[in-house]
Formats: sequence, C-alpha cells, structure tokens
Amino acid sequence: MDVDVKFELIIGAKLLFALVLGGLIGFEREQHSKFAGVRTFGAIAVSACIFVAIAEHLTNDTSAIARILAAIATGIGFIGAGLIFKDGNHMHGLTTSASLWATAGIGSAVALNMFIIASLATAIVYFLLHVKRFGWYKKMIEDEDEKGNSKEK
Repeated sequence: MDVDVKFELIIGAKLLFALVLGGLIGFEREQHSKFAGVRTFGAIAVSACIFVAIAEHLTNDTSAIARILAAIATGIGFIGAGLIFKDGNHMHGLTTSASLWATAGIGSAVALNMFIIASLATAIVYFLLHVKRFGWYKKMIEDEDEKGNSKEK
C-alpha cells in the first residue's frame, strides 16, 4: 500500500481541523470548570477522525466504514457511561458524556469530508452547552418553575 505525501498532508489538515472543532467544544466545558476540557474533546475528535480516515483509505467498502463508525459510537458510549454518576437526586456528567459522543461524530464527519456538517454540528453543540447562560433561557426556566410551583399549591 503506497501512501503519498499529498494524501498524508490532507489527512493531517483534517486532523488539525477536527482538533480545532473538538477543542472549541472542550473550551466551552473548561470555561465552566468541567472535568473534561480542550484536551479531552480535542483528543476524541482527532481519534475519531484518524480511525475513519484510515478505514476510508484502506477500503472502498462503505459497510466497513460504517462498522468503524459504529465501533467509535460504541466506544465513546462506554467512555461516556464512565463519566455519569449519581449524587443523591442529582445526575452528573450527562452533558459532558453527550458532548463527547457528539464530538466523536464531528471528528468522523471531518474524516469523511463533511466539513460544513462538522462545523454546523460544532456550532449546535456549543450553543446547547452555552444555552443555560443566556438570560432569555434562564427567564424561561424560572417562569416554568413558577408555573409548576403554583400548580402544586
């Protein structure tokens, strides 16, 4: 199997792009003192990207690439499950776990040349992680809590 320099540079650029997208999501997590940050999210995006890029290079069989995608989703699911824990009535780690899973998808999309989809998915995940910090969202949640409390009385 012959790999040329041009091909390796393209894969290298994809890895860097996956790192940037994953790092953006990780940066948002790190800003809010979450235990998984830039390094974790960047590594997940890069590793998903490289696994899919290698699989795509090795075969033209789309079912083989689909199996790699499924294996990545399963593996990240196990990592995510390890991040989730219950403390009394509170669950911790759900959002970080889901974000890691999405980040693996983003890295996979980059490997498959779906740059617009990967960028849009990054923006969506970033927005979802950041939404609780918007005033309009806080107000909406407070209004719903007040409605729920008034019905209980």
